[in-house]
Amino acid sequence: MATSTESVDLVGDEAATNLARAALFAALVGAFAYVTFPNPVSPVSVTLQVLGVFLAGIYLGPVWGAASIVLYLAAGALGAPVFQGGSAGVGQLVGQSAGYLWSYPLAAAAVGAVVHRGVTPRDLDTVGLPTLVGAMVLGTVVIYALGVAGLAFVLSLGPIEAVTVGAVAFLPAEALKIAAAVGIVRSDAVAAA
Repeated sequence: MATSTESVDLVGDEAATNLARAALFAALVGAFAYVTFPNPVSPVSVTLQVLGVFLAGIYLGPVWGAASIVLYLAAGALGAPVFQGGSAGVGQLVGQSAGYLWSYPLAAAAVGAVVHRGVTPRDLDTVGLPTLVGAMVLGTVVIYALGVAGLAFVLSLGPIEAVTVGAVAFLPAEALKIAAAVGIVRSDAVAAA
């Protein structure tokens, strides 16, 4: 009786590559959480996390971009110091920044869906500047809609105060993050050429 042995891939190369890229972007968002600036108008500090969320959606597409941010949130909830200023734990997912944190996977998915015109990633060289900026503006709207709602709920703020301290106070920083993301994507395209 002859026995045959064959090699079996438990996970395909593409899935392994996408998972590794998702882990890399989750780590990037976690690293960006350490870059904080106090916001004199808001109880929530400015961080670079949103830049990482934008880049995850742009580079990984809507599915893997969102997956990378879910991985980031799971790591933080389990105790990895990846939230604002190196904080960690489930408490961060129910505190004053909770709405922002929970919005990140949705924002990455929205940015990725607009940039890639669906769920399948496409070549970023074919993405025009208006599409790129529009995708990140949509991502910003998603983040601030949920962030403001969470802030209003946790801190018992009225709608005008919540929008003022939870969104308007951050708009200049968001414009800089969008510009930085455009610069990163465009410089990557030039370097690849």
